[in-house]
Formats: sequence, structure tokens, C-alpha cells
Amino acid sequence: MSAPAHGDGHRWEYEGYDPGQERLREALCTLGNGYFATRGAAPEAVAGPAHYPGTYRAGCYNRLTSRVAGHTVENEDMVNLPNWLPLRFRVREPGDGAAGPWLSPDDAEVLAYRQSLDLAGGTLTRRMRLRDGAGRVLGVRQQRLVHLVDPHLAALRTEFTAENWAGTLEVESALDGDVRNEGVERYRALRGGHLTGWRTGETPRGVLWLECRTRSSGVRVALAARTRSSAPDPEPVRARTAERAVAQTLNVPLAEGRTVAVDKVVALHTSLDAAVSDLVYACDCRVCDAPQFERLRATHRAAWARLWRRAELTAPGEPGRLLRLHLFHVLQTLSPHTAELDVGVPARGLHGEAYRGHVFWDELFVLPYLNLHLPEVSRALLLYRYRRLPRAVQSAVAAGRRGALYPWQSGSDGREETQRLHLNPRSGRWLPDHSHLQHHVGSAVAYNVWHYGRTTGDLGFLHGPGAEMLLQIARLWGDAAVWDGALGRYRIRGVLGPDEYHDAYPGAARPGIDDNAYTNVTAAWVLDRALELLRELPEPRRGELAEHLALDGEETRRWEEVSRKLYVPWHRGVISQFEGYGDLAELDWAAYRERYGEFRRLDRVLEAEGDSVNRYQASKQADVLMLGYLFPPDRLAALFRRLGYRMDDELWRATVDYYLRRTSHGSTLSSVVHAWVLARARRPDSWAFCREALLGDAADLQGGTTPEGIHLGAMAGTLDLVQRGLTGLEADGDGEGLRLDPAPLPQLSPFDVSVRYRGHWGVRLRLQGRRLEVAVPASAEAPLPLTVAGRAYAVAPGSSLVVDLPAA
Repeated sequence: MSAPAHGDGHRWEYEGYDPGQERLREALCTLGNGYFATRGAAPEAVAGPAHYPGTYRAGCYNRLTSRVAGHTVENEDMVNLPNWLPLRFRVREPGDGAAGPWLSPDDAEVLAYRQSLDLAGGTLTRRMRLRDGAGRVLGVRQQRLVHLVDPHLAALRTEFTAENWAGTLEVESALDGDVRNEGVERYRALRGGHLTGWRTGETPRGVLWLECRTRSSGVRVALAARTRSSAPDPEPVRARTAERAVAQTLNVPLAEGRTVAVDKVVALHTSLDAAVSDLVYACDCRVCDAPQFERLRATHRAAWARLWRRAELTAPGEPGRLLRLHLFHVLQTLSPHTAELDVGVPARGLHGEAYRGHVFWDELFVLPYLNLHLPEVSRALLLYRYRRLPRAVQSAVAAGRRGALYPWQSGSDGREETQRLHLNPRSGRWLPDHSHLQHHVGSAVAYNVWHYGRTTGDLGFLHGPGAEMLLQIARLWGDAAVWDGALGRYRIRGVLGPDEYHDAYPGAARPGIDDNAYTNVTAAWVLDRALELLRELPEPRRGELAEHLALDGEETRRWEEVSRKLYVPWHRGVISQFEGYGDLAELDWAAYRERYGEFRRLDRVLEAEGDSVNRYQASKQADVLMLGYLFPPDRLAALFRRLGYRMDDELWRATVDYYLRRTSHGSTLSSVVHAWVLARARRPDSWAFCREALLGDAADLQGGTTPEGIHLGAMAGTLDLVQRGLTGLEADGDGEGLRLDPAPLPQLSPFDVSVRYRGHWGVRLRLQGRRLEVAVPASAEAPLPLTVAGRAYAVAPGSSLVVDLPAA
């Protein structure tokens, strides 16, 4: 296994300058702190084919209307904010002092170039040696950070060394507000100018500032920058202001062989922040009060060390290195600071503009990991959904339903943000998009509500906001289910499943398919959990909810009936992805691979040929098999029994085999799910999918998508694959402790993970071959109940347990 970067488990490094790889590197070298993040673009770079600077504040959106293909299209985007990075430099000629050309890897001879992402310390370092047209060699070392202690601060240190000359270097430090959202090529036909109302200036203390606002949402944004040089006799700083940018020029004297540092410290605030009124004043104070770069770096690194201890994970070799990269990006997108914000899980992190920064169901792959490390962040992410529950109820009413209809894509206020047109890059055609029919997103919200409450024991949430969400989602499914007398079953019609390829039956006038197995089974699970929660609620709280929601016995009796009689289609001895799936044509996969090579987006290939994937038994990603991801084998079997169907290992393996042969894996999430499911159903084949999931972003396996933003759900999914999938860890019992049923993979052995389970912090799980060690740190807590492969134990704090597992 090989990823196109090197370094140990604590560093991610690139050697040499390659403009064709810059955008990928910029995404993978993004730095953030949960509040905001900045792509790893070079400070002298401007947006273009090779580079794309981008800074994104979590939860900062704006809505614009565009005219595309004869249609008026409205889109809400996570906004690319003013660029705080700009810092460029050039040599002033001796004698007349005229300035030479600006120096950069794109405009000078590159003698050496290396980028190093320090995962342990959360810094990005760039080293380069440039030779100009006069033969002068300039060594440059730049280090940047987005501060993990103060979420509003970032800093850039640039060290210059004149290797074979002496003279003056002109350095320009700027704040650039002339930016747009144009980081995704297929969105270029859409308007991307989200900022307006620029103001710039310089404070009496020599601090640059820039203020603007978003066009329709009216979010005000301000930045301030303090730039200083370590040169012993620096010339006076000159400031230059324009409408959309402000800059300072420093003339830095360089002696041959000596190094001079220029430090830039930046503050960012928006009107979404609490306890801030005058944004420019707040930024100016923050920058002026900030310590010097060395102190900022020291406190930043110390904060990262604490965070790594809370999310410790080690595995051997290249897999371990990739897992740490994934963990780094999860932690800096959803850090402890996220717990203070009203934000969801952006599917592409804060790393780019793909999916417009929207919140999908990816939290289904993220929260199970966070529950065992940063439960306060999980809670905040669920509260994002709770605050948008009224909008989900309104959406259900608009669709003629009761309950809560959560949007497939969510942004600032919880309305449906899914585009109604999408571009096929292969054909160049804009096509209808029916993704908003993926109503199973509500089941994902309910799943996370339930498992967060059960894992953490946070009854205040589960009995409060969580209960209201869960009951309203259950109400939607109870209302959407329609009785079919001929089948003697309830059915859910006109939806899309996780597969996403099949949005209608061949030749149908209306979009949607019927009885998607994943949708129906998870709906039955939601109804059952809602009934269980109602039984457990204290009577006063149960009465409050019944009164508030107008929930009566007749409705809950319907939930009970629907939860036992929802229809699950079958064909040829396997679960059907949806009713009629088995009647579709078989695709000649070999012929298409011979024609197109390895392809993943089969829908685009077929549409460009004038065909439709709706005609074929072909899936973009795991759909039916998602059931094996969400539910361990015994719980899945019990769920099917409740529905009146038989489910055993033989039936499940047949279903797994069937869909393995018919899936193109056009989503990074698909390989995570297949690796997880095959670890139990067909272990020797699991590693191939695990490897693909690990390499998905590092090697950009989806063909150009990673430069637009990393795939946060897939990254978190690989972490959870190790944490819960390979250990068989379940922590969602009602005070029953941890249950473990390991399914180790040789390629990931040995591995260590530490988890936080209620009052036990840092419980260490080490799996090596067939030997499991569980170590519980010292505390005042009671012994930790533990069940391993069906045998019960209790591990006292300050002690450990070693169990030899039975042969597979």
C-alpha cells in the first residue's frame, strides 16, 4: 500500500514542486481549529488553475440566485472568506533600489521544495530555495498554524536567508477580500461572488483590517493582521489600502548567510460570534494582545498534544500513517471549539467548496466515533439538528405529512438545500436532481440521537431535545407508511435510497422508487426505538411530550403495527434494494470496464451514452449493505424477526455477494461500509476495501474530487472501522458497559485505541492477533463492566485485562 506522500506517523510530507498536484496538496494540508480553517495554499498564490486559497468559517453561508440552462437556480454556499495568507517578496536591486519580480515557485528557478504537515503539532511548514534571474539564491522557510487555543487566531512565520548575496528584500503582507467561490469547476456557471460592502484600513497601532459582509445572509466578517520583522534595523512600514484589499510593505535588510523572520498574526471574527459587537475592534484587540509567534506555537502544540491524548490511535505501517492523517482532519474540523457553535457536519470538512459546504447524512459515519472521544461535540452537532426541527416539521407539512422531514442537504437554517439541477461533466448537460427524496436522512438523525444518548448516558439530552426529534421522525415514518392489502404489509413509496443511482423506474413520469429496503428497515427501527423511549421516559416528561406533540394512544398503536409490518422486498433469495430491483437488466460490467477502464460514476457514463442507470441492477454505493454497517449481526437478525422475516448468516452472505458484484463504489463511503461488513461476512476480502477507504483522499481515488475538499465521513468511518468495527465494540447499552466481539484484520494488527466511556477516560483497547488487552486508567469510578465474546468481566480502574480470543 502506498500513498503519494512520505513521512512518519506524525508527519505528512511532499517533496518537490508540482503545479498539477497543488490543489490536492492544499486540501490535504488544510489547517483548522473547528471554528475556521484555511487550505494549504502558498501565501503568494492567487486563485487559478494550479492554486486555490480558501478560508471557511464553520456555519457561515450565503444564498445566491443564478440562471443556468434556462432555469433560475438558488444555491446556498459555505462562503470563501477573505484571504488572510497573502505574503509575497522580491529583491530590491542595489543602487537605484528598483524592485525585481515577485519570487515564487511559479516564477523563479526552484532548487528545492518541501511541504511538511506536522500532524502532532498542527503546523504546516514549507521549505524552498529559489534562484532569481540574477543568480541570487533565497532560502525560505514558512510555518503556519490556525490556533487551537484561541479559535480566532492564525499565524504565519516566514524566515528568509540570503545564501549568496546581501541586500534588501521587499515583503508585502496583505488581507485580500477580492475572493469568490470558484473552487469547484462544475459550479462555475453559478454565481460565486458572496461578499460585498468591503471596508479597509490601518489602526493607529499599525494593524491592517478588512471588513465586509455576505450579500444575502448579511453575515459581517472582519480580519486584522499584525506583521513584524526580526531585522535589527527595519525600514518604516508603508500601508496601502484599496476597496477590497489592504497591504503593508516592509523593506527587510538581509546579510549574506543570515536569517530574518517576518511574523504575521491574524484575527478573524464574524457577526455569528457570541459576545462581539464591533468586529474590527475585536480583531484589533485580539491581534495586539496576541503573544509572539514562538509563544503562539508553543500553546498551540500543547493543545494538540492534549487533543491527541483524548483520541489516541496507533496502527502499524502505512495504514497507521493514513489513519492518523484522517484523525487529524476530523479533529481540526470538529474540535472542542465546535461544541460552542451552531454547526453540523460539513461533508467535505472546512477544506473546500464541494457540496457547497452542506450537511448531509455523513454525521452517521462521524458521531459514533466522536461519542467515544468528544461527546460534547456530538451533542452540539445534534443540537444543530434540534434547532432546525421546526423547519423539518414545516417541510413535512409542505409534503402533506406529519412529523419531521429533515433535508437531504442542510445549511444555515435547515431548509432543503439540495440542488434541483446537476451537471454531468461527461456530457456537459444539466439534468434534474431528485436527491431530496432521500428521506432516510431522518433515520440517520434518529440513529445518532439514540446512540449518543445510550453511549454517553446523557439522559438530559435523550429525554429532552433528543426525545422530541426521535418522536417527530418516527411520526413521519408512521404517517408515510401506506397499507397494501394485497401484500398484507405497509409500504413507503416514492423515495431514494443511499444508492442514489436509481431515482425513478425506467420510463416513469415521476421520480422515486418504492420500498427501498434500507429506508424501510431503518424506519421500522426508528419506530421501535421511539416506542421504547416512550416506555422509559419518566411519566411527567412523557405527559409533557404527549401534550406538546399531540401524541395519543391511537398514533403509537399505529407505530407498533407499522414497525412490525413494513414491507421488505426480496428476489432470488436476497434482499432487494427496492421493489422491482431484481427485474432490472443486468449490466455488462466487463464490457464497460474494457471501454472506460476503472470507472466509478456509472450514472454519468450511461447518461453521456444516452442511456440511464435506472434500467440496470447497478449501485453507486452500499445501500442494502448499509444495514450491516448500522446493526451488528444479532441485532440485524432480531430486527428482521420483528418484521416477520428470517435473517441468518447464510441469507446475509448471499445478499452481500449479490451486491458486491453490482456496485461501482462511486462514493468514498462505499468502501468503508464494505470493509466493515466484509470483516464479519467474508473477512479475507475486507482488506481490499479497507485499503481503498484509507487511500481514498490521500491518493484522490475518486479522480479529482479531493482537491475540492476532503471526504470527512469516509475519514471518520475508517477511524470507527478500527475503533468499533474490528473490535466489535458496542457501548450503547443501558449502563451495561462495553461489549467487544473482535474481528481482527492481519494488516491492521496490532492496533491500539483509547476511548472515553462515561466516567472512564482513556480506556485503552489493544488488539494483537487473537489477544485483546483492555486497560482502564485509575479513577474514582466503579469497575468497568465488560463483555468479550460473550463472557462477562469487570475491570477495576487502574488495572487491565488480557483475553485470548477463540479462533475465527
